[in-house]
Amino acid sequence: MRAEIENLVDEIKQAISLLRRHLDWEKSLKRLDLLNNKAEDPTIWDDPAEAQKLMRERQFLDTAIGAVNRLNQSLQDNIELIAMGEEEKDAEIVKEAEAAIREIKSEADKRQIETLLSGEADSNDTYVEVHSGAGGTESQDWAAMLQRMYMRWAERAKFKVEVLEEHSGEEAGIKSATLLIKGHNAYGWMKTESGVHRLVRISPYDSQARRHTSFASVWVYPVVDDSIDIDVNESDVRIDTYRASGAGGQHVNTTDSAVRITHLETGIVVQCQAERSQHKNRATAWNMLRARLYEAELERRENAANAEAASKTDIGWGHQIRSYVLQPYQMVKDLRTGIESTSPQDVLDGGLDPFMEGALAHRVHGGDAAVDDID
Repeated sequence: MRAEIENLVDEIKQAISLLRRHLDWEKSLKRLDLLNNKAEDPTIWDDPAEAQKLMRERQFLDTAIGAVNRLNQSLQDNIELIAMGEEEKDAEIVKEAEAAIREIKSEADKRQIETLLSGEADSNDTYVEVHSGAGGTESQDWAAMLQRMYMRWAERAKFKVEVLEEHSGEEAGIKSATLLIKGHNAYGWMKTESGVHRLVRISPYDSQARRHTSFASVWVYPVVDDSIDIDVNESDVRIDTYRASGAGGQHVNTTDSAVRITHLETGIVVQCQAERSQHKNRATAWNMLRARLYEAELERRENAANAEAASKTDIGWGHQIRSYVLQPYQMVKDLRTGIESTSPQDVLDGGLDPFMEGALAHRVHGGDAAVDDID
């Protein structure tokens, strides 16, 4: 076996060992057996909420354990194929098995990243708010570019996207927008995108073709499911209705169907204009408010649990997390991890996974996270 493949095999074995350790292997196997037995008992559905919780846990363990077993079995099968090919001097078999081992390494890396998505709400759907910064048309156009970037990323990830609210700019772009991204681990992947994003480019709106710097803010918070109870009284909020902004069309801009809710104690503001019905927009806005309050509580818990780590991974509104330079050179750089890409167009087309993976690792491991360049 060639040295390169031997190194890959060692790395895969180490990854499998780490995955087993993360799962607490023997304990997880026993727990899955217990859950499988409970699933066969029809009385489990006497309490539907508890049954669904157990079924989700069962699905998680079954998927995670099955993935580790498949990785291990595939590795052993291809090691044996290489040995057989070398013994029979069949270069084609060896080549195919080596290619399979490279794919196994890629899958093992992906599984390791997914182990970082173990937070309380990581598996939930997510809301994503984009707000333009100071600077008028320039920052509003930049906000629209970020909105498109996240929608493209969601499409690549096979997630569903809904635009819940969008306020257009006077000349171009958007003042703000709220997206709902639906998919397993949507919040877990997106949560590290909260912060200030900076764009440097030659402005298409400047007749003298000068270079401009624009800023936009992104805020990410999880959709609160039925298992999480967030109690908010109507007396704690102010509810405003207004006319939805948009491209026009029947009923659009003709009724006060859009809803804005302000939480008086925290100052948190949410708004929705996705539906023509004020009643539906109000229900969605209430869900968004509960989600924002829940996200604030998660952040408070994280800061209290590890103040030092929180200072390293601050993702507040005032914290710049990434710089996108289109002129005079091409570069996207994450300021937390140092990860770079020399292909900004691919990033703006939704190629965010390397940045998200690096930020997740940095969030967990702090300054020890690896720093890589992206070709």
